[in-house]
Amino acid sequence: MNHLSADRLLFATHNPAKVSELSRLLSPSKKIVSLTELGYNEEIPETGDTLEANALQKAKTVFDLFKLPCFSDDSGLFIEALNGEPGVHSAHYSGKRDYHINNQLVLDKLAGITNRQAYFKTIFCFIEAEGQTTYFEGVVHGIIAKESRGENGFGYDPIFIPDGYTKTFGELSAETKKTLSHRARATEKLIDFLRDKE
Repeated sequence: MNHLSADRLLFATHNPAKVSELSRLLSPSKKIVSLTELGYNEEIPETGDTLEANALQKAKTVFDLFKLPCFSDDSGLFIEALNGEPGVHSAHYSGKRDYHINNQLVLDKLAGITNRQAYFKTIFCFIEAEGQTTYFEGVVHGIIAKESRGENGFGYDPIFIPDGYTKTFGELSAETKKTLSHRARATEKLIDFLRDKE
């Protein structure tokens, strides 16, 4: 793989859940290539104070290493009553990369609070060549559930109820989620962009 062919996309991640979810969103003819498949197992730092900064940091690290067009993402859960927390710190909100603990921390902080408005946001950063960087955003609004429900998805999915639904992302089927999730919306924009370049 020495270029971004029409059927292969280099995704700057080691997260198999993200690769699986993105693979379901793409047509069967497209193949996502992860860092693990390239034999790169180092953890890429995320030291930015915005999702955009973190996505760029990851994509640029991979681009500089492999000199291949690639994309990366960063996502966050933004809760109104918590002044936007956990936000850019979603993955390590409790100080640990453990979503069971992070979910419980959110629920504990919202105990007794009636305003449970929140939104998920994903930013993709695609680097095609040196100096050619494009961002794609996906957002889905909803509320935080009173308790964790469902085993589907990952991250904060079991405590997030998207607008128009009564079930959490953790309870909704993968088919339903892929039509409305923040990552699905950002991915759709990325795929449209790549399709226009074909």
